[in-house]
Amino acid sequence: MELKTKYHGTRHYKKEDVIEFKKGIPGFENLKKFIIFSAEDNNLFYILQSIEDVSMGIVLVSPFNVLQNYEFKLDDIKLKELKIETYKDVLVLNTVTLNEKLENITVNLKAPLIINIKEKVGEQIILESIDYSIKYPLFKEGA
Repeated sequence: MELKTKYHGTRHYKKEDVIEFKKGIPGFENLKKFIIFSAEDNNLFYILQSIEDVSMGIVLVSPFNVLQNYEFKLDDIKLKELKIETYKDVLVLNTVTLNEKLENITVNLKAPLIINIKEKVGEQIILESIDYSIKYPLFKEGA
């Protein structure tokens, strides 16, 4: 299938590439179906692109590229909702807030996207018991 995105050109994808966010994503609750692809010429960033609204794409990054000891635990209810049987089926990504100045680009570590790559379902969750920042600097000074 072909998707002509507003900002990332034409993307080709298969039906099995589509990830369903049954609850949508906060701020975009009406959008449920997305694909993920690497940002052009960049292996740090990904794009979560809606296939229902070609103008809606969210920049993502792996939290482990930002904070090596990033960790949290999902409760049994969330594991069941996302049909997670093994950690090998889980992809964790976080949203990025872009800025013209590199030092002002931030990552939301408080609300990761949890994706079951085997079952193609995902959800953005808010980590209540862990004190991660919603505006964690992506590029630390001197890094």
